[in-house]
Amino acid sequence: MRWIWIDKFVEFHSGKRAVAVKNVTLAEEHLHDHFPGFPVMPETLCIEAMAQTSGILVGEAKGFKEKVILAKIKKAVFFDYVKPGDTIKLEAEIESIAPEAASTTGKITCEDKLIAEIDLMFSHIDQNLGGKKFPEENFVFTDTFKSLLQGVTIKN
Repeated sequence: MRWIWIDKFVEFHSGKRAVAVKNVTLAEEHLHDHFPGFPVMPETLCIEAMAQTSGILVGEAKGFKEKVILAKIKKAVFFDYVKPGDTIKLEAEIESIAPEAASTTGKITCEDKLIAEIDLMFSHIDQNLGGKKFPEENFVFTDTFKSLLQGVTIKN
């Protein structure tokens, strides 16, 4: 089972920048278990939401021909909690992109309040330096992930 941690893209500039949103609701089971009596979205899931936002940005830049996976969390600094009822905005920008890897910078906000700054690195695993072979099909960018781009105009 795949978990999708963003609801939709609201802005998308191919190879440059993407903005996604997520509505956090008390109906999400993980909010009840993380801190009983104090429901907040776990920071690890905020990082995953940013990884999905940034990863789709990186993958789309090469027409989803590469299998892009999260390789490293360069920075993850949190300033506040994400609570039920919040709508968070995830803003991702590509810092650099090369045949074997990409680097992104991002921030999460709620209304105008900064929640987190998250910088990530991604590997294009078919271009790995170890020569490892992976299946031909792109198991990273499934139709489910690509459907998040429906309804948003991709600008160059």
